[in-house]
Amino acid sequence: MEYEVSVVIENRPGIADPEGQTILDDLVLRGGVKSVKRIRTAKVLRFCVRARSLDDARKDVAGICERLRIYNPLVSTAEIK
Repeated sequence: MEYEVSVVIENRPGIADPEGQTILDDLVLRGGVKSVKRIRTAKVLRFCVRARSLDDARKDVAGICERLRIYNPLVSTAEIK
């Protein structure tokens, strides 16, 4: 079977997110929205994987991310969905 597995990569808490800050400052706040206090950005990678089960597909993608260093674990987190 084929499964779609998403990997959401974002900066760890405390790591600067200049893109999120720019969106907040230049678009949201200048647009008059005062209720938004912070915006964090993330990247989403969508893998289409052949596997026996969804759990196996998730494990395969986690292994790929780790083995190929798809993200830098020192500054980023990855959530596999």
